[in-house]
Amino acid sequence: MSKLRELFLRNIAQTSLAPIGLEIVGAEGAWLHAADGRRYLDFIAGIGVNALGHGHPAVLGAIERQMRRHLHVMVYGEYVIEPQVRLAARLAGLLPAPLARVYFTNSGAEGIEGAIKASRKFTGRHALAAFDGAYHGDTIGALSLAGNRAWRDAFEPLLRPVHHLPFDNLPALEAIDSSFAAVVIEPVQAEGGVRIPSAEFMRELRARCDRAGALLVFDEVLTGLGRTGRLFALEHFGIVPDIIVMAKALGGGLPLGAFIGRDDVIACLSHDPPLGHITTFGGHPLSCAAGLAALDTIVEGKLSSRASEQGAYLMRELKALDAPEIAEVRGIGLLVGIDFHSAEFAHRFVAETIARGVIVNWTLNADQVVRLAPPLAILRSEIDIAVAAMRDALSGARAARGRV
Repeated sequence: MSKLRELFLRNIAQTSLAPIGLEIVGAEGAWLHAADGRRYLDFIAGIGVNALGHGHPAVLGAIERQMRRHLHVMVYGEYVIEPQVRLAARLAGLLPAPLARVYFTNSGAEGIEGAIKASRKFTGRHALAAFDGAYHGDTIGALSLAGNRAWRDAFEPLLRPVHHLPFDNLPALEAIDSSFAAVVIEPVQAEGGVRIPSAEFMRELRARCDRAGALLVFDEVLTGLGRTGRLFALEHFGIVPDIIVMAKALGGGLPLGAFIGRDDVIACLSHDPPLGHITTFGGHPLSCAAGLAALDTIVEGKLSSRASEQGAYLMRELKALDAPEIAEVRGIGLLVGIDFHSAEFAHRFVAETIARGVIVNWTLNADQVVRLAPPLAILRSEIDIAVAAMRDALSGARAARGRV
């Protein structure tokens, strides 16, 4: 065991009993370089953060320029900070009206917390709705929305009242009434197993919220910024939420989140009381500079369309594996789920794939589903490398099963 790994296990708070434990010394493009000399194809893009891959020159250049100007100077919202303003204006210009008022945070979970506060204050109501299979983060408010009781139970009592509705179920939407402040939904459930709702369900959800006077909040923390083959996943459904939450790819590899909404909704946090929602490091100038460079690269490079094309190719190649252990391969853009009949086999498959130099993972709320989310600029040759590794991993997982 290396000294660094020993210190990692001794001093870093552990999030699981079996961390992957790769000792990363460098990263470039879609590849990670480990201390033992091996390199790994990052087929989850740091869980969606590295949409451009690692070390993109436009992002590094923006970081260097801003670093030489200044870093943190004041809590968010008090000074006029150029990269904050320019990124907010760029986002407002790309999102459909009336999503034009941006509140920057440090992370997606913080964005969800801000959306909850804004929804409750704006409507004067308390009840919230989320969906089975949902994942919105691990702060108390965000965790209250989690669609898997296994993650909630250990931390009860949580925020109340929260109603968990069946996902992509039209009759369930009848529960939305005038007691609801907001309904929070991922337009595609990533941790729920890459579940894609019907357009009919999403349109009826918008209509039910309108009739009830509840705000509709889209969690696009993972699906935003090109991942699903559109710049924002909301474009697939032809509806506009009242608030959209973003993070992960938003910072170009640095910590950055945001909740974005109508002027009147977001403005309610600035009065009665003033400073009703505030953050010290949210919208850090370095993160915003990196985020603007990343966003410009995604838009100008038409990487949403590229994600659609490369995702279709990846899906075809995975389906061609024709493995009896796989129940279904489904996806949208470069967000793909391999749904296995057995969670145990899925976990073996993940271990065998990583052992062959390709990083994949299973999903928190559907652990029989392996999620793939490579960088948007992934090369077809790199997809071929990944699929070949997964083909071998299937054989390895079968052999491991036979030894048990």
